Amino acid sequence: MMKIKAVIFDIGQTLVYYPFPLNWSKLYRPAFESIDQKRKLNITENEYTHITKVLKKYNTRINPREIEVSSNTIFAEIIKGTSISIEYLDVIKNDFYSFFRNDVKIYSDAAKTLQEIKSKNILIGTLSDVAYGMDNSYALEDIKPLLKYIDIPFTSNDSGFRKPNGKGLEILADKMNVLTSEMIFVGDEKKDVECAKNAGAVSVLINRDDEEKHFGQDYIIRELKELVAIIK
Repeated sequence: MMKIKAVIFDIGQTLVYYPFPLNWSKLYRPAFESIDQKRKLNITENEYTHITKVLKKYNTRINPREIEVSSNTIFAEIIKGTSISIEYLDVIKNDFYSFFRNDVKIYSDAAKTLQEIKSKNILIGTLSDVAYGMDNSYALEDIKPLLKYIDIPFTSNDSGFRKPNGKGLEILADKMNVLTSEMIFVGDEKKDVECAKNAGAVSVLINRDDEEKHFGQDYIIRELKELVAIIK
């Protein structure tokens, strides 16, 4: 393997544990009911139907896409079909994303692993697909304690592309002045492995489940700390 000069991490279920399922569709109604109760919006049944329809349209677990769509585009479309004022757009975005960010936990070995990688003068970045155009101010808040180790925190908002498209890794490689072949990409899903392969990077699948996963990855690890041995 070529000398590794950069390690890029997915965020959700790789650096950070999210207790919610990957597909949020069953939670649209509870999320907006909590918003309705908090903001006293008096959302009607027809409006709930419209809200659900729009969110499903942009649910990449139902309708995969490789081009990112901004949160403002998604939530403006939601509001347009309701009696809610467009002035509430940022408030509703915040409430919606906050609903899905409760009980977020950084994995216990994440900080130590990143610190050890950093000590070897290896660059560190992230590349995460955001849910429903979630702004970086929310997505990166979840890894705030780790940001001191991360040279370039990056999401699909920054690249404009979603995995398995390899463009995000190519942009990061250019910013870091390294080759993609000198880069490791660590993630927990098939699309992460495919993204690495599409960009010509080394793919590392982190699998914390008992279920065996064969996505064509170059390496598989059970804990983040195992990365150090691969780099060596």
